[in-house]
Amino acid sequence: MNFRSLLIIMCCYFHIQSVSAETEILNKEEIINKRRLAIITSSLTVSLAATYYYFDNAWWSEQRSDFHFDDGSDLKYALNVDKAGHFLGGIQSADFFSSSMTWAGLNKKDALWYGSFFGTGVQLFIEFKDAYAPFWGFSKWDLMAGSLGSFWPLIQHYNEEAMSLNFKFSYYKRSNIYWDLEAQRNKDISAYAWQDDYPNQTYWAVFNISKMYDFCCWPKWLDVALGFGIDDTQYINSNNSKSGGRNEWYIALDYDIKELTKTWDHPIINKVKELLNYFHFPAPTIRLSPSIKFYPLFL
Repeated sequence: MNFRSLLIIMCCYFHIQSVSAETEILNKEEIINKRRLAIITSSLTVSLAATYYYFDNAWWSEQRSDFHFDDGSDLKYALNVDKAGHFLGGIQSADFFSSSMTWAGLNKKDALWYGSFFGTGVQLFIEFKDAYAPFWGFSKWDLMAGSLGSFWPLIQHYNEEAMSLNFKFSYYKRSNIYWDLEAQRNKDISAYAWQDDYPNQTYWAVFNISKMYDFCCWPKWLDVALGFGIDDTQYINSNNSKSGGRNEWYIALDYDIKELTKTWDHPIINKVKELLNYFHFPAPTIRLSPSIKFYPLFL
């Protein structure tokens, strides 16, 4: 049995075992909805397998190597914009799992704890796969960033002040530099392979002003966001890897979708609003670095 088959089976096995353990505990308290739990178990298992298949072809399709740690270039890659991606990915994984367990009947606090560990497990799975990729390696920094993101919803539960800080993502194809550089390395990259296209990604720390300060005239649906990204000045060095580039910093307005549409109160709509609230939508923006520039609507 090859490594990837073993890993996906182990991943599904431990996931099913963890859900089974939760079922045993919850049955004693008679709060679990077995039908919903069965839906969650089957859906997550299929999702894990489908996600693995996609990333195995999109990220890990190159030849395999022996297990190894990152060689030290990790903190230079994409000037750490990828760490923001791991952090947000941890938040989303934990939120998805904890929301699913709450829907099945688990109380919010326990669901958040389970979600935090599940999100960390997903990050650990990714790093173990990277450890067998010749141009990557197991990155403790990626794991730390993803794990911190996985525990962020739990931190917010125990710290009310943390509720005023959230994180979002935006993507718009402004540059073809990612595909141009990969072509220079004789790699044929799909036009839809956005996951490593960091020059066109921006990650946002969103501050809820109405929760932080008691302003009489500040709309509750309007927030302020600090953006982080990388420009398109990277190049291929003599080692056939990417070098250069400059970090970009932005300050922008942001919209709280849940607050903006709070009159639309329906379970399905509320879930859609939660999903949309992970994205930073076009808004007036000022780029602070590497040069100052104003965007009426930054995409």
